[in-house]
Amino acid sequence: MSFLRRLGAGFAILFVAACGAPSPSPATPERPEPGLALAAPARVTAESARQVGADELGRIPILMYHRVVAKPKSAYDRTPAEFAAELERLAAENYVPVTTADLVAGKLDLPAGAHPVVLTFDDGDPSVLTLTPEGDPAPGTAIRILMDVAAAHPGFRPVASLYVNERPFGGDGRALRWLADHHFEIGNHTARHTNLRRATESAAMAAIAEGDASIRQALPGYQISTLALPYGAQPRREELALRGEGYSYRGALLVGAGPAPSPCSPAFEPSSIPRIRSQGAGPEAEYGSAHWLDELGSPAGRRYTSDGDPSTVSYPRSAGEPAPTCASVSLAY
Repeated sequence: MSFLRRLGAGFAILFVAACGAPSPSPATPERPEPGLALAAPARVTAESARQVGADELGRIPILMYHRVVAKPKSAYDRTPAEFAAELERLAAENYVPVTTADLVAGKLDLPAGAHPVVLTFDDGDPSVLTLTPEGDPAPGTAIRILMDVAAAHPGFRPVASLYVNERPFGGDGRALRWLADHHFEIGNHTARHTNLRRATESAAMAAIAEGDASIRQALPGYQISTLALPYGAQPRREELALRGEGYSYRGALLVGAGPAPSPCSPAFEPSSIPRIRSQGAGPEAEYGSAHWLDELGSPAGRRYTSDGDPSTVSYPRSAGEPAPTCASVSLAY
């Protein structure tokens, strides 16, 4: 049985690790303020972790979107109705959106029993965010739909990670500022959507640095934490995805196709974090979100489930399970 599926039980063990945390309480559905909690939780015990099925070494869905349009032209497109239905499913199944930056930093601030999900959008398409003349997300755009679902489900945070090229969101200069002001993550997707595998090392570094500089020019002082690799193609030297002249990142996202390991898992690789394409039916449905959400929700799915304790990483004990790689207290039960 694979490492990602093994489950077990036993006595409590203490190590040094850090991923779980209490749920922040947004000031409003539109402007969450991460890190604010209603009340500090009681310290987790083996019994309380077992009761909620805590597994902070479990797998996390990072869903990949491109366009949200009425008439899809590829497997990468979703209709507004499909997108809203997927968000409603996530909310009903106790998923809580976090950003990629939160994920790679191990800041998964969730209530006990909740599961993290990362919503990512590539290419900066206007169908994801178009602002009205009044400066609000336009009806039917992905961000407006996300905010509406979050308003209907207060525990479902309106946050996502958006990976942009040059002139994102139709060149509306207000869009990036709006996203930053509303606690969305803005990440690099290279200015010209460069295939980094085909580029020389120097050209790959230049393409990443150009995208980084264009975001920082639009948002002076903004800290870019992560990169989404165009086409999922890694540079010939893998470490260049994270560090090079003019940029330094904590994580790089692939295109697919499966859940990501917990950032506390020894299997977590910051330079090659897998994503899942948002998709229901179709010829490649086995690689899509409907398939993987079904599997993660099954008894053998081993999805990340929070223990609700900010100081403890809890997980079911199993024979030969490697210890978490985070840096606070962990609990095997």
